[in-house]
Amino acid sequence: MTTPAHALPHHPVAIVGAGLGGLALARVLHVHGIEAAVFDLDPLPAARTQGGMLDIHDDSGQEALRAARLHEEFLARVHVGGEATRVLDQHGTVRLEEPDDGTRGRPEIGRGDLRDLLLGSLPEGTVRWGVKVTGARPLGAGRHEVTLADGSAFTTDLLVGADGAWSRIRPLLSSAQPAYTGVSFVEADLLDADVRHPASARVVGRGMLFALGAGRGFLAHRESDGSLHVYAAVEAPEDWLDGIDFSDTEAAEAAVLKEFDSWDDSLKALVTDADGALVPRRIHALPVGHRWDRVPGVTLIGDAAHLMSPFAGEGANLALLDGAELGLALAAHPGDTEAALAAYEERMFPRAEFSASESARSAAMLFRADAPQGLLDMFGADHG
Repeated sequence: MTTPAHALPHHPVAIVGAGLGGLALARVLHVHGIEAAVFDLDPLPAARTQGGMLDIHDDSGQEALRAARLHEEFLARVHVGGEATRVLDQHGTVRLEEPDDGTRGRPEIGRGDLRDLLLGSLPEGTVRWGVKVTGARPLGAGRHEVTLADGSAFTTDLLVGADGAWSRIRPLLSSAQPAYTGVSFVEADLLDADVRHPASARVVGRGMLFALGAGRGFLAHRESDGSLHVYAAVEAPEDWLDGIDFSDTEAAEAAVLKEFDSWDDSLKALVTDADGALVPRRIHALPVGHRWDRVPGVTLIGDAAHLMSPFAGEGANLALLDGAELGLALAAHPGDTEAALAAYEERMFPRAEFSASESARSAAMLFRADAPQGLLDMFGADHG
């Protein structure tokens, strides 16, 4: 027997997803005295690793952290030296080397460290862990019923999809689905690199490495714990990764390095010296300019709204800014949720379209036939 909606648990503000965007929204709402309930699939905060380093931009991600009143705590956690950049060609020749002089406005922090900062700033119990949202339906007047995998449900006056690429909330607003961008990653980790992998540590340097050639490359960064996180990037058909047995690490390494046959051994070692299994990942994106008509009582933030490729470094920054700006809009329009959502979306849509376009352009530039020349030209334009 179905429980009538009026008898279900009710949350005035429900945020689906405890990633950076959802947590930033919950924190800004908390700062302004507005309670929110956050629901996340992970059983515990530390259930899985949170990915690598993020460069947090002064005009977006850092603005969000200022709105969340966490900027000073953020600065205390940044990875000093992490903005250093090296650009190599496929022969291992260094084409550009820039130190981190502290003036570039994009300090690096581990995604897990930033998430922990946001989580620690919320009242205990704000995040409900181990909750899988399976769908939602409108009840009228902006209210929604959200259904969960365990058969239970709740109602809410404001539903925010912060649940990433394959959002369960997006279908309330849009039929758009992420599409494969033509680039696949294979991720690897080299632990305690200065001691265990000194040659690779020298190749990557103190911050970010771009080793690029036509249609492929190695992207890597040094993490604050001294490990190296490596992405072998290949322009490939969508089913390329399906033909690799990632349960056999040696065979997987050989299959990946077949794509880098003529590359310098010092670069191939970023894969062959990996500690642990290789991890495959296809890069997807929503259509550039994705938007929707205003639907009462529901909106999206972060990747749920504007998933894009990672090649402009905008995804985490936009998620943080989306969350903060939505929180500020709700605080500025007490009692008028629709005015708040309209104000938020009016700013978010053009910002996301611009960044998604830049991300797609950067992907084409990084792996073009004369790579790494496009990236060298960009740095010259930025610093010339």
